[in-house]
Amino acid sequence: MLVTVGLLCILWLTQSLRFIDLIVNEGASVGTFLSLTGLLLPNFLIFVLPISLFGVVLFSYNKLNTDRELVVMRAAGLSPLGLARPALLLAGVLSLAGWFLTLYAVPESVRAFREMQWTVRNDVGRLLIREGAFNTVMPGVTVYVRSRLASGVLQGLLVQDSRKPEQTVTLMAERGALLAGEHGPRVLMVNGNRQEVTTGTGQMSLLYFDSYTLDLKTSGGGEKSDRFRDARERPLSELLTIQSGSDASVSENDIHRFRVEAHQRIANPLSAVSLTLVALAFLLTGSFDRRGSGKRLLFAVGALVLVEILMIGSGNMAVKSLMLIPLIHLSVLLPGGLALLVLVRPQVLRYLLRRK
Repeated sequence: MLVTVGLLCILWLTQSLRFIDLIVNEGASVGTFLSLTGLLLPNFLIFVLPISLFGVVLFSYNKLNTDRELVVMRAAGLSPLGLARPALLLAGVLSLAGWFLTLYAVPESVRAFREMQWTVRNDVGRLLIREGAFNTVMPGVTVYVRSRLASGVLQGLLVQDSRKPEQTVTLMAERGALLAGEHGPRVLMVNGNRQEVTTGTGQMSLLYFDSYTLDLKTSGGGEKSDRFRDARERPLSELLTIQSGSDASVSENDIHRFRVEAHQRIANPLSAVSLTLVALAFLLTGSFDRRGSGKRLLFAVGALVLVEILMIGSGNMAVKSLMLIPLIHLSVLLPGGLALLVLVRPQVLRYLLRRK
């Protein structure tokens, strides 16, 4: 638990820095920032849990070996598989937790994260309009406000709309407000005027109004339902059954990503058991060495890196060709299977080393 929390804090600190601009540029509150980045934690746990368990198993069994406790337990008749049983039980529990994360918690947290990020970036009504400053609420639209009341009413409002370079419009009003419209945010202005200069002639047209509404449709605007949901947001059943013709926004490449994501959700939780077996195979086999187990630890860490590379590489290759999807499961199960063989039959490893 200590190792997992420590790794989570490191990952959270490094990844949360990417969203500092939500406070600086988008005007989000600290609470929104913490809620948004907190939704990333379940996704981090998928990668942290197997690695932290691997490190703890290496540390614990190496400590037992250094203190000669493994020697005593072997002398009492315990086999390598018997010595490995506590770590394997914990790995099994973490695999169950991993399936809960990949099949339920992570899709829900990623969906909530994307929706909150979408809202913060596209709902202008949530932006912090600074008083006495020119606020660029979106490309081509600048808003100036003399003061802002607690109710949200804006006083002394000026809006410069230059989204169409050939038709720049300036609006001034006594008061107004930012509202959420059906097709995006809007600026409602009361008691003001609209000024437009015709390109080429320089002639200005002036319109006085009692009430005027200006739509602010961002490039990603539209309704929240129009937002494309990536593979990590979708449930497992949808990832396995969706077809390219069922949704116009889903391409053939997206279908490949969906299938790969589904198989990774099923296979990756087993990496906790597989990596634990790898760590145990290096520490529970072979003879006792008074000089320590430094080389075994280095080989174990190297094996961890190799397994992680295989898991990531198999997923990337499977996206290009769905025929390679079995590699996703093979990259997780094969290292654990070989390590289990070494634990059950230690003479296999000794035979291979002797031949080399």
